[in-house]
Amino acid sequence: MTTIDDGTARFYRDSAAAYARRARRSPARRLDEFLARLNPGAAVLEIGCGGGQDSAYMIARGFDVTPTDGSPELAAEAERLLGRPVGVVRFEGLSWRERFDGIWAEACLLHVPRTALPDVLTRLLRALKFGGVLHASFKAGGGEGRDDFGRYYNYPSHDWLLRQFEETGWRAVEITEADGGGYDGRPTRWLHVAAEKPDLRNRLRCLGHRQ
Repeated sequence: MTTIDDGTARFYRDSAAAYARRARRSPARRLDEFLARLNPGAAVLEIGCGGGQDSAYMIARGFDVTPTDGSPELAAEAERLLGRPVGVVRFEGLSWRERFDGIWAEACLLHVPRTALPDVLTRLLRALKFGGVLHASFKAGGGEGRDDFGRYYNYPSHDWLLRQFEETGWRAVEITEADGGGYDGRPTRWLHVAAEKPDLRNRLRCLGHRQ
């Protein structure tokens, strides 16, 4: 299974430096909300870290961050900023199990083909410890397509995206919508997802009460 197509991979390969060093509005409020759900120093996986700015923010806050990106060129740009290794990991290569307390996936899962998204969401669920939390963001739409740079997007609707998370075992899924922009400079409707991995201990406790 390949989760990044040639057009998307080509863009990030050829434009890595410009993309990583672009003027970018920091998602500080979303980052703070995400980090507030974690214990101090918690282990965080960032996928699609781009230029590394969000990882730098979390590291500065004292969290144990594992930054990754599917593009070797972008990972190299992030390494320059962070001064530490950045893993080159594609979505289909996510193989951790119960390793992280949180996963930060800002504007990256939106490139996963619709048919592959359930598998990727399942891999992310496995990577989290029980009770762990995830943040992800998507560009809203009514069906998959490409932008002016040739990048693939899954362009989900609110309801379709909610089903993908719920059907792959996530709980407490909340999707908020906001207007914004992106690298292409076009007005964008964003879907921001907060979700949790069920806490096994609570599930076992509930089962015990029922017996």
